[in-house]
Amino acid sequence: MAKELDLLEVCGGQRPVGRVRVSGAKNSAIKLLAAALLTEETVHLMNFPTQLVDVRQKVSFLEALGVSVELCPEKSLVSLTPSGLCRERLDHYNYSFRTTYLLVPGQLIRSGIARIPYPGGCKIGERKYDLHVMVWEQMGCVVTEREDHIEVRCPKLKPACIDFPISTVGGTETALLCGAVAEGETVIKNAYVTPEIMNLVDMLRGMGAQVEVVGNSLIRVVGRGALHGVSIPVIPDRIEALTWIVYSILAKGNVVIEDVPFDAMDVPLIHLKEAGIDLFRNTQDVYVGPTCFRREGIQPFELACGTHPGVISDMQPFFVLLGMFADGRSRIIDYRYPERVAYLAELNKLCGGKIRAERGEIVIEGPVRVAGAEVVSTDLRGSMALVLAGLLGEGKSRIHGVSMALRGYNDLLGKLAGLGVEARMVTEDLPLPVGAETAAGVAPQP
Repeated sequence: MAKELDLLEVCGGQRPVGRVRVSGAKNSAIKLLAAALLTEETVHLMNFPTQLVDVRQKVSFLEALGVSVELCPEKSLVSLTPSGLCRERLDHYNYSFRTTYLLVPGQLIRSGIARIPYPGGCKIGERKYDLHVMVWEQMGCVVTEREDHIEVRCPKLKPACIDFPISTVGGTETALLCGAVAEGETVIKNAYVTPEIMNLVDMLRGMGAQVEVVGNSLIRVVGRGALHGVSIPVIPDRIEALTWIVYSILAKGNVVIEDVPFDAMDVPLIHLKEAGIDLFRNTQDVYVGPTCFRREGIQPFELACGTHPGVISDMQPFFVLLGMFADGRSRIIDYRYPERVAYLAELNKLCGGKIRAERGEIVIEGPVRVAGAEVVSTDLRGSMALVLAGLLGEGKSRIHGVSMALRGYNDLLGKLAGLGVEARMVTEDLPLPVGAETAAGVAPQP
């Protein structure tokens, strides 16, 4: 038996109507929280997704370190004053968020020692932290892996030339943060420049660091030691924007999606157009309604998931959903995370096994009939795909471990309610389905 299992219950066939606003990007917000530790002054982060599970976990960790954090959900604002940061206050390392490594430089500049939990996160293939260790060591640190945490020691970060063997978002962020407080020029080669990375770059510039981005893979950072406070907005979440667009299309809704970051979504939107969908947009919003569909309906497609500015791997599950309702066979190749297929076994429970998956390749035989089922979340985006599939199907569906989706979707239930769509959390005692013990638990340790 399980008590208060993360269980969401939805009924299919509901048509969304109304307006929904895209929140600040989860993949940017949690990095800006870490950057705020590079100063003693107050930092204000606007358009902030205050209700994300990942955000709450990271805020708890910062508060345990002595950082003053004020969350204001009604204004989408968080204010941080890190002057009280003191690593000695931490008495345990039982935290499961992925980006713990970004909290190293904020601790190092105060005491020369940083201690962080091992990175958690979704199990979507091999996600090591060796590139972060490479950055720390090249910038003069000594790294020790303890039983329940990673310890990084460095009296003073020194600038370096970091040449990544592969392009890496997390490694680029680590090098940026360390370089911003290392006095001198740090060069980052084979950097991965994304919209979220540019949001971080803009914040560091506002705090006093000199950052030059050359093309899509080279960054130069001139650190100044102590940085100052800043006020900066979190960019809108391109993955959430695509989620609402695809859901509104498939549910035949009448929806305006607000604050869509078009400049970060050119390629994904092109793929929607080529699948036979005509979206109506102005400078910030998208309208999805009955007139968006061409006479021939949704066309089958082939696409590859890779790096920005293309279709990134986090968007893969929503194109799978699109393929389920297309008229024919669709094929998706994921070059970035080829093992991101665990959620498909659960999705197949809803669509009668019409999805075939091998390592890196997904084939969908559409259109499919989606019927209610009991399913278990395996990762953040896969969990959200299960929620949407349940809403698009016939009958009732129950999604276990839905807190995985809540890690990346700010006020999800509130936004669904605003579109007239009912979904309810169930916290009763009930037996776990097969696999739910893992899905509902804490994120796995590396």
